[in-house]
Amino acid sequence: MIDWTDLQHFLVLAREGSLSAAARSLGVDHVTVARRVAALEAATSLKLVDRRPRSYTLTEDGKRIAAIGAPMEGTAFAVERAAQAAKPGISGQISISAPPSLANVLIAPRLIQLRRQHPGILIKLIGEKREASLSRREADLALRLARPKQPGLIARKVGYFEFGLYGASSYLRGTPPHAFTFIAYDASMEDAPQQRWLTELAGTCEIVLRTNDLENQAAAARAGVGLAALPRFLGDPELELYDSGQRPVGREIWLVVHRDLRRAPAVRAVASFLEDCLR
Repeated sequence: MIDWTDLQHFLVLAREGSLSAAARSLGVDHVTVARRVAALEAATSLKLVDRRPRSYTLTEDGKRIAAIGAPMEGTAFAVERAAQAAKPGISGQISISAPPSLANVLIAPRLIQLRRQHPGILIKLIGEKREASLSRREADLALRLARPKQPGLIARKVGYFEFGLYGASSYLRGTPPHAFTFIAYDASMEDAPQQRWLTELAGTCEIVLRTNDLENQAAAARAGVGLAALPRFLGDPELELYDSGQRPVGREIWLVVHRDLRRAPAVRAVASFLEDCLR
């Protein structure tokens, strides 16, 4: 008999493409992933991966087994969602995926309110830029800045926020507008509305720092490196809003849940809490 856990680790490796990515997805170390894949190879008497110094690649047998096994993984996640949805009462662990700025500023400081109202709920708050898969139970609820298009997900708009152009007070007082320098996202965020807005405002002025981390942008702006496009809800007292005369850019916030979990009492309670946080 093939061990399902061995097969699961192999399927995640096949999907993620590397040991490290598979380990992150599974919440284990890369040694465990490698050991489980080796055990599956032993059980099937097949070589499923070519082991190279810096990567694992699927063999033809590996590709075939991954294709056959993929629906099994989907079925296992569906069973997990069904079990979660059937739990009575408002208790248990609920995981929330949200962009780091939303998680840090708008959700985490208010978790005490949820604890007081529903002490039986345990929260796992995942502040990350990537979109967690609700189908694979990487999160039960997610906040996203665009409406998702994946099948099986239910989304509703729960908020909206604008970006402003911020700099240190001393920088704004001591630098004429024609000499402004700017702090922007890196290439990974090139298509984001706030990046396009900042690039348009910067014009021919120099972009002296690029980083995909908002905290880094805010810290650089506080130090007088230049102006950064930051969410207004950050409310940093060390930064001053600069009026560019241009219409600000904004982003919608969508609350997303898998349709299998939308009626689970604990999930509904946390969804209501998140709406209150963003109202």
